Amino acid sequence: MKILIIEDESALSKSIAAYLAAENYTCELAPDKKTALDKIETFDYDCILLDISLPDGNGLQVLEALKANHKTDGVIIISARDSIDDRIQGLQLGADDYLTKPFHLSELSARIAAVIRRRRFAGNNVLEAEGLLLDPQARTVKVRQTPVDLTKKEYDLLLYLLTNRNRVVSKQAIAEHLSGDGEGLFDNYDFIYAHMKNLKKKLLQAGWTDRVKAIYGMGYKMEVP
Repeated sequence: MKILIIEDESALSKSIAAYLAAENYTCELAPDKKTALDKIETFDYDCILLDISLPDGNGLQVLEALKANHKTDGVIIISARDSIDDRIQGLQLGADDYLTKPFHLSELSARIAAVIRRRRFAGNNVLEAEGLLLDPQARTVKVRQTPVDLTKKEYDLLLYLLTNRNRVVSKQAIAEHLSGDGEGLFDNYDFIYAHMKNLKKKLLQAGWTDRVKAIYGMGYKMEVP
């Protein structure tokens, strides 16, 4: 799961990133509005942590940009402002939650998980696809109660395909998701082919019908009812 932390307090953003990394999230940092706008225009995130007091503008303008571009990234506002007007304005612009500073990182992590569950998993704790069961919290995968042992990259690839089921995802998007560095530049996609081949082999061995199709010239698509 990919998180964007839009926060100008360096110590706080690094502390959040370190905590979430230990929870198996991939984090990117944006210390100002300009950097944040560049990132949300280029990449998609599972959840965005947004401070509304930024050195070069109001963070709510980032929310407005997300809405204008029809982006579906989850958003949690993290702010020292605690007025009801700020809360209402942020929620009306599309934020999923509002957390007032200071806060416990464990609570932040729980709220992020709740937002992702609502946004990506339709409120479900476990993703299911024709007998394939993936538990994002426990990070386990089963095929009709048979455990499937996946590497971290294979698990991340499967989760990405499941959350984008019945949609074509490009090799570029998959590469950015798996690398987690947000650079967007890759010499080739051989590492995707290798992870995809190993993932499909393990799922087939566990008894799952292969539903991941290569779409020529575009990418991959997991086709499930």
